[in-house]
Amino acid sequence: MVTMTQHQTLTPADDYETVRAAIAYLSETGPEDTDLSRFARSLGMSERQLTDLFRRWCGLSPKSFAQAVALDHAKMLLADKESVLSTTYAVGLSSTSRLHDLFVAYEAMPPGAYRAKGEGLEMIWGTAPSPFGTAVLVLTEYGLAGIGFADGVVSVDAAFEDLRRRWPNARYTRNDAQIAPVARRVFDPNRWNPEEPVRVVLIGTDFEVKVWQTLLTIPVGRATTYANVATAIGRPTAARAVGAAVGKNPISFVVPCHRVVGSTGALTGYHWGVPRKRAILGWEAGVVSA
Repeated sequence: MVTMTQHQTLTPADDYETVRAAIAYLSETGPEDTDLSRFARSLGMSERQLTDLFRRWCGLSPKSFAQAVALDHAKMLLADKESVLSTTYAVGLSSTSRLHDLFVAYEAMPPGAYRAKGEGLEMIWGTAPSPFGTAVLVLTEYGLAGIGFADGVVSVDAAFEDLRRRWPNARYTRNDAQIAPVARRVFDPNRWNPEEPVRVVLIGTDFEVKVWQTLLTIPVGRATTYANVATAIGRPTAARAVGAAVGKNPISFVVPCHRVVGSTGALTGYHWGVPRKRAILGWEAGVVSA
C-alpha cells in the first residue's frame, strides 16, 4: 500500500507505484464495483488525492481508468481488428488516431548485427522517469534500441541486464543526461511531433523484425491479436511464434507489444508484467480522450 500525507508531493515513480497498487485492487473488484471511497482508502489516500492522481497521471477519473483496464475495454479495442493491420501508412499516419500516437521512424539493422550479438556497436544507456516506473533506455548511433522498466519489483540493474544480454558483445556506456531528452520525447505526448520522429533501430531475426514492424501499425487506442499479426506477415499458422517474437520486443512502449491481446481480449503475458500492460493501456485511453 502507498500511503501519503495531505501535503506530500508525489514523484512520477510514486505515481506509478500507486497505480500498480490500484491495478491490483481493480483486478479483485472489477470496474462496476468500484466504490471511490473504498478504492481511495485501500491505497491510503483521500478521494480527492486519488482523483488528482489519476487526472495527473493519465487524464482520466478513477472510474474511467477502472473501465480502461477491464477485459471489456480490451474487447472493445479489438472491435476494428480486421482493419487495423490492413491500414497502411498514408502521409506518415496509419489512421486518424495515429495523430495521438508516437511518430516513429525506424530502420532494421542487417541480420549480421543480430548474429554478432551487437559486436561493434557502441551503446549508451541510462535511466529516466516515465509514467510506468523508471525507464531504462539504450541508444545507438542509429537510434533507440531498447526500453525496459524498473520498479519496486525489478531493479535498474536487472532491467539493464535484461536489455544488455540481447546484445552482449556491444560496448555500453552509461549517460543519463544523453538519455533524458529521448525519454521526454517518448513519454510526453506533447512532444510527439511528426517533424521530429523518434528514431528506433530494430535488432533481431528477420522474423522478429517483421513482427515488430507490424506492431508499429497498431494505432493507440486499438488492439489486435497474435493470430492477426501472424496473418498480416503472411504466416497465418505462426501465432505461437508471433507471441514469442512479441515477448522479445526490446523497445517496449514505442513498439507497442502491449496492444497485442488474446483472441478473447484477455491481457495475456507482457515481458514487463501484466499490471504494467494494464497501466499502459489505461494511460493510452487518457491520451486518446484528451
